[in-house]
Amino acid sequence: MPEKDKLRIDKYLWAIRMFKTRTLAADAVKAGRVKLDGNNIKPSHEVKVGEVYLVSKGIERKIILVTGLLENRVDAKTAVNFYEDQTPVEDTYGYKSMFNAPVLKRDRGAGRPTKRDRREIDELQGGLFEDKE
Repeated sequence: MPEKDKLRIDKYLWAIRMFKTRTLAADAVKAGRVKLDGNNIKPSHEVKVGEVYLVSKGIERKIILVTGLLENRVDAKTAVNFYEDQTPVEDTYGYKSMFNAPVLKRDRGAGRPTKRDRREIDELQGGLFEDKE
């Protein structure tokens, strides 16, 4: 396994399989979706063993601790040996609960729901999509 003593953050995130391409990793770092101690960093930032990064990908947020430096991309089973996921369990699975919302389908050609149908749909969803102001 090739290890290095100096490594850029974009290359590291790509190597541990956080991002599919190095360009996507660099773009995420530039956009401020990768933070070190709450501060934005540049794609050329040198990764050091023991540093903790907050990585945001869409609605998913991960807290990773660097346990080793990896220069080249490897398989997923090997990649997990070079970082430790410190994301709390409630944060890890919390965003997935939104995908468990009931999916209501109407028959094709049934037209728009009437006011009565709309109220029944809202009641079934339990106010899931109502504005909370």
